[in-house]
Amino acid sequence: MSLKGKLLLPIVQGGMGVGISASRLAGAVAALGGLGTISSVDLRRHHEDLMDNTQGDVPKDVVDAANLQALDREIRSARERSGGRGAVAVNVMKAVSQYPAYVRQSCESGADAVVVGAGLPLDLPELVQDHPKVALIPILSDVRGVTLLIKKWLRRKRLPDAVVIENPRYAAGHLGAPDDQSLSKPEYAFQRVLEGCRALFRELGLEAERIPLIAAGGVHRPEQVRELMGWGADGVQLGTAFAVTSEGDAHVNFKRVLLDAEPKDIVTFMSVAGLPARAVRTPWLDAYLHKESKLQSVARERPCTEGFDCLAHCGLRDGVQRHGQFCIDRQLAYALQGDVQRGLFFRSSEVLPFGKAMKSVRELMDYMLNGRSSDAVQPAAG
Repeated sequence: MSLKGKLLLPIVQGGMGVGISASRLAGAVAALGGLGTISSVDLRRHHEDLMDNTQGDVPKDVVDAANLQALDREIRSARERSGGRGAVAVNVMKAVSQYPAYVRQSCESGADAVVVGAGLPLDLPELVQDHPKVALIPILSDVRGVTLLIKKWLRRKRLPDAVVIENPRYAAGHLGAPDDQSLSKPEYAFQRVLEGCRALFRELGLEAERIPLIAAGGVHRPEQVRELMGWGADGVQLGTAFAVTSEGDAHVNFKRVLLDAEPKDIVTFMSVAGLPARAVRTPWLDAYLHKESKLQSVARERPCTEGFDCLAHCGLRDGVQRHGQFCIDRQLAYALQGDVQRGLFFRSSEVLPFGKAMKSVRELMDYMLNGRSSDAVQPAAG
């Protein structure tokens, strides 16, 4: 896969917050020639000094500044770990309040690419206009979204350097669908979207540009990689499978929750961001879901419980009854720390490449590219 003229392995590590994919994981993936991704959300939690400086009743701008400083540190650390190989990207959610600041900081700190999901980043070309060497990678789920973004960006004389095609039926975390009833709609099917995007590029005269398409969501076997490439993908993105590697930045308890989860334990619910989300039904999530409708019925505007308004639109803070009613930053931070009782543990719906075994980044990439592993989960017969 080629990104800004640099050849990379067709394996992309997805961005996972809070702090699940930071410099250690992203740097390890890049060092092997892949695209490693840092999640930009609340990275101060990986830095004790920054956490000490933002405890208690501190102004919002102090927390925001600490997170930008943490992002700078993580990008520089990942690049150092990579040894100049592969590429380091930063994932920025369009839904976060500091989206423009995170994008600019990513560019200034030396990220090779900016990946944007959880919203349509129509303004991304303007935000990075002073950094033409930074690759721009939107995350979209259907041909309609890709068409809208491509046509808008063409007016600004800019094209995406790659597009992540995320299937919400299988992905983890926030999903690119309006509600959970829409997750299995045929317009999100990989073959339909990949072939539709290639047809769109031909229609717009963009075949020579060869915009890479990266399939994401539930990919866990090398046979899937070959099939997806046959449909027009240039690479695949994995999230949960990388999160549970030995180099993953989260606590070992976090990894065990994801590794040990059975299909019945994985649920989809409405996030405070107003998007469906997929996670493991751990004690906190189970308790929350039992009282969700009651909490929604009494939703009202209130101050941000963490004091820095991490989301531009938050169901809890803004009193939106149809959205989730919990503090997502706090619950994800508990998960990062390995607090099984109180954490929110995002996970994809599919089995993991090595079942419940924890492996290294190198072993995972080798298996997905070459099919080499005696511990890999074998596909069911028939």
